[in-house]
Amino acid sequence: MSRVGRKPLPVPDKVDVSLNDTTLVVKGPKGTITTPLPRGIKASLENKTITFERGSNDGPLRALHGLARALAANAIHGVTQGFERRLEIVGVGFRAQAAGRKVTFSVGYSHPVEFEMPPGVDITLDDPLKVVVRGVDKQAVGQCAARIREIRPPDAYKGKGIRYAGETIKLKAGKAGSK
Repeated sequence: MSRVGRKPLPVPDKVDVSLNDTTLVVKGPKGTITTPLPRGIKASLENKTITFERGSNDGPLRALHGLARALAANAIHGVTQGFERRLEIVGVGFRAQAAGRKVTFSVGYSHPVEFEMPPGVDITLDDPLKVVVRGVDKQAVGQCAARIREIRPPDAYKGKGIRYAGETIKLKAGKAGSK
């Protein structure tokens, strides 16, 4: 049996959960998330606790059992506390500027790169070199942060580019030179 899937999921007081056969709708102070339930997984809500059960003991269904609970837990966490990813811009002359729902990155190309915020995700700048991506949907926040990093990934020789905060880049040695 799935160890993750069989754990009951407590629902905080400020969160409203509604279930039907195929979806789980979670409403909280930060927003609303609709999470699909995989086929063969049944969810039930009793006494502010959600439990998940599966129809059979097949291998793929056992994996989906844990997945359904994890998605529901992420939805509850998202509408109560939210998710965030931090990125750092490293390089001389590299910076970012926010204007409305667009962020403009100057990261060493001949032109500035404009990035439009996807719906449900907010991007703020702590300073021109620190980008914070926030939202209620964990997948959307992670995907947006990955797309920003994709604009200029850190290079292997100098480490210049956009990286996740705390990410370590292993630098290559470069040419040794002739002696």
